[in-house]
Amino acid sequence: MGIFLWIVFGALAGWIASILMGRNRRMGFLGNIVVGIIGSALGGWLSSAIFGWGKVTGFNWQSLLIAVAGSCLLLLIFGGIGRKR
Repeated sequence: MGIFLWIVFGALAGWIASILMGRNRRMGFLGNIVVGIIGSALGGWLSSAIFGWGKVTGFNWQSLLIAVAGSCLLLLIFGGIGRKR
């Protein structure tokens, strides 16, 4: 995928994850993009390294589910860090 498609895919995955995790009002557009792109990388790595599933390979349902799961995990991790302070 090109850089523009990674940004769009990251924004979509980050936005869905922020809605699922109840943080949509606190995150902006750039926050959704960053969380989505990092979450996609995290989800792709975990799905291939631990579970043996496929990686994030493009715009398809499997990649979107992996990216959203990785983004939710990322938000869960950062939410736990934020509460301890």
